[in-house]
Amino acid sequence: MDNTIISVSRLTKKYNGFIAVNDVSFTVNKGEVVAFLGPNGAGKTTTIKMLTTLLVPTTGSVHLNGSDVVSHQEAARRTFGIVFQDPSLDDELTAWENLEFHGVLYSVPKDIRRSRIEELMKFVELWDRKNALVKTFSGGMKRRLEIARGLLHHPKIFFLDEPTIGLDPQTRIHMWDYVVNLNKKEQITIFFTTHYIEEAEKVAQRIIVIDHGKIVAQGTPGELKIKTNSKTLEEAFLHFTGHAIRDEEASAVDHMRQRHRRWHH
Repeated sequence: MDNTIISVSRLTKKYNGFIAVNDVSFTVNKGEVVAFLGPNGAGKTTTIKMLTTLLVPTTGSVHLNGSDVVSHQEAARRTFGIVFQDPSLDDELTAWENLEFHGVLYSVPKDIRRSRIEELMKFVELWDRKNALVKTFSGGMKRRLEIARGLLHHPKIFFLDEPTIGLDPQTRIHMWDYVVNLNKKEQITIFFTTHYIEEAEKVAQRIIVIDHGKIVAQGTPGELKIKTNSKTLEEAFLHFTGHAIRDEEASAVDHMRQRHRRWHH
């Protein structure tokens, strides 16, 4: 029986001749936790946007739980939840109203919706703040609410794109605890990007490394260290890409890649 839930085949995205993602192929199994790592401008966000129907591939295909993200977009969307880099909650609504709106959008029946909202808000420890306006929340509370919102419609896949940017270390640890518990409790597939190598090492069962739009390595953290004769995952990452994962000094090529992404996304 096929256990694949994310299938990416020869995925390419070009902008006016510039290749942001170049012939990328990989699969993810049901219930797997996968970190998608790469230096600044490597093509991570462009890939995630294609996986989540926000960008149409130039060539290649993506299937989520058997649904093609281009030809069966609506079916594909129902299979996943997502937490973006940038907050996307409505600050002028309460926590409850944000989740209620999402539930209506995804046609979750009213009685199921109400019990699911309560269950999830308790799970992320926000139930006592359900009637508070989101604009009064801290960054960590907003992230937790976004996790709850992304799970409301019982997705099979959960995408997290740099979900801990701007959070303090303690809040980051707590957020990943929620995600790991979620994976165990609901057997949900987790696919995430991060700029913190220790998060990938602690949370991911497998790591896929992208650089200059191409997949350059994949395997468990242990396999990648063995493959590169490295003591740490940071060293292995450096071996594959030539960059530290939080390298602030992107190369000229990376700067060009980032400019293209800003102009065309």
